[in-house]
Amino acid sequence: MSNVVETVKQVVTPILKEHSFYLFDVEFVKENKSWYLRVYIDKPDGITIDDCVLVSDELSEKLDAMDPDPIPQAYFLEVSSPGAERPLRNEEELKQAVGSYIHVSLYKNLNGSKTFEGTLQSVDDDQLVMKNEKWGEPDTVTIPRDLVAKSRLAIQF
Repeated sequence: MSNVVETVKQVVTPILKEHSFYLFDVEFVKENKSWYLRVYIDKPDGITIDDCVLVSDELSEKLDAMDPDPIPQAYFLEVSSPGAERPLRNEEELKQAVGSYIHVSLYKNLNGSKTFEGTLQSVDDDQLVMKNEKWGEPDTVTIPRDLVAKSRLAIQF
């Protein structure tokens, strides 16, 4: 199914560039008995429902016009934002998140905790530095990169 994902990326990229959006991810998955083609898009000031409809309509039209059909089985097309609590999957996304409120899960305890939430202050090859706000009293915590299991944007309450 990676051919489907690669084909969709090639087809959707010019559409996104035309509207100043960017591609976050594409997945083609089977859930129960149905196939889902999910395209996650974004732009600096956030994606709206109208943006998703626009991309969905244009992408659907282009995919339907292709011969041979790149996706021969029936599927549902979903175009959406990656969400307010999207994962930070790589170095570039971590660096873009500097100044943002994030959630970090660790492989093992650091200072008695396996999770931290706060504002990411800096990132380098060896560590993340964040203003930890999980327990209400802000302090700065330095997290070695080799302890980080997952990180994502978070909503601050």
